Amino acid sequence: MTHELLVAGFGGQGVMAIGKLIAQAAVVQGMNATWLPSYGAEVRGGVANCCCVLSEEEVVTPVVTEPNELIVMNELSFCKYVPIAPPDSMVLVNSSIVSRRVERRGRTIYVPCNDVANELGYPKTANMVMVGAYAAAAGFLEMDTLRNLLRELFHGPKERLAAVNEKALQAGAGCV
Repeated sequence: MTHELLVAGFGGQGVMAIGKLIAQAAVVQGMNATWLPSYGAEVRGGVANCCCVLSEEEVVTPVVTEPNELIVMNELSFCKYVPIAPPDSMVLVNSSIVSRRVERRGRTIYVPCNDVANELGYPKTANMVMVGAYAAAAGFLEMDTLRNLLRELFHGPKERLAAVNEKALQAGAGCV
């Protein structure tokens, strides 16, 4: 199966980190993957999205125009991208910020990313809550792979951040 994932939100929410971590995890697990970031002119606070294509087959193009999986982290992204997702796609919505509901077929998962991150005491981990939720919902990414990648990313003086982000991953998976 090919996973055509679009991750969207505003700059500063960790949208790029979501996509990059998911793509890296897919590669570690033996899949082919692409990650294509796109930033709005304002960057922090502006529109940001990335496309990830994850497949056991060769990836022909990194561009996702009709995502079969969609992560929306804010209201503007919801309004812009939910209409282009095919009716049978899987949509994960950051319900801490997005009040709208998806009115279509397919699988929709509402994840209170910011609320969960705040409950953990680490508001900046809302994006990792969503990664954990995606991993649980999609069913092909292994939590151990994600944890190991976080440990590689956060080492030395930043080592404590790995544990914080691992808790957020686990909490996100628990939301599904």
